[in-house]
Amino acid sequence: MYEPAPLRDGNDGRVREVFAHEATIVMEEPGDVRAPGAAVTLALCGSWEHEPPCPLAPHHTSADRRGDRLHVRVLFATAPEAEDDVRRRIDAALARGTLEGPDGTTTRWRLVHTAPTHLTAEEQPHAERLRHA
Repeated sequence: MYEPAPLRDGNDGRVREVFAHEATIVMEEPGDVRAPGAAVTLALCGSWEHEPPCPLAPHHTSADRRGDRLHVRVLFATAPEAEDDVRRRIDAALARGTLEGPDGTTTRWRLVHTAPTHLTAEEQPHAERLRHA
């Protein structure tokens, strides 16, 4: 179902830039707030467990719940020409709206909003780590 991207590590001579992507989803309790991030990892890496670096784009996903809304941010580092592909994969993973975790529990959500966004000042140190991952 998920296709891993070709491997490109930080030492391949390609210039990586760091990008940010945000989404808002509706997830009722007791949904696992980690599920959307896991869905993104599957879309970008093909598996939850793999040796570093991430095949297509080293990334980090955070989620902040406010009521039934989950605000998701994905930071990712990739070659500029791969940015659109990475964003499409993120959007598709979040739009799927469901993920069965390794324990067999299924979490469901509904995507409300997704868009490119800017890195915050607080994210800059993490962005640099991703750039060199």
